[in-house]
Amino acid sequence: MKKLLLTLGIFLAVTAVSKAQILPKVQVGIKGGVNLSSLSNTSGTFSADNRAGYLGGIWARFGALGFNFQPELYVTSKNVNINSSNGPSSNAKFTSIDVPLLLGGKIGAFGLGGRFYAGPLLSFAINKDNSFGSAVGGATRFDYKSSNFALTAGAGIDISKISIDLRYEAGLTKQNYFDGSTNYKTRVSLFNLSLGYAFL
Repeated sequence: MKKLLLTLGIFLAVTAVSKAQILPKVQVGIKGGVNLSSLSNTSGTFSADNRAGYLGGIWARFGALGFNFQPELYVTSKNVNINSSNGPSSNAKFTSIDVPLLLGGKIGAFGLGGRFYAGPLLSFAINKDNSFGSAVGGATRFDYKSSNFALTAGAGIDISKISIDLRYEAGLTKQNYFDGSTNYKTRVSLFNLSLGYAFL
């Protein structure tokens, strides 16, 4: 009898989890978080330290059969600190509207689950602060392009209507950094950690 009850309990639990993953589901929410940006540099002529920025916006998630499509729209501020061998250190800050289009899977049920995803990201700069201060003047310059492409991948945890996400964004678009004597091609990459809430 105990074995029968145990088998029945396992069957019901598996059925509930399967049903939760198979049925179509739509969620809409808000999110906010922080990021750490850096510049790639293969020449070794300058280094770019990670600096904190922020992000905030909205997201939607369409799921069925254990898979998700998650488009997002958020404003993000990215900061880098550049240390050049040809001059003093300098800061660059740029604000953009980012649109990631993520595909992934989900496991779990009863309001608790884990997600993993990846996809392309489109970024549109709305403010570019290329001023590095009076000490450097116009000698150094970091030109962040108006539209950029990146690939992003990450994982998340869902607890009822709360989502916690950690992801990495690898920039594909080459940016120009001029240190006063040489023009370098570099890419912006970052990690971001965000907290989301599903209101629908």
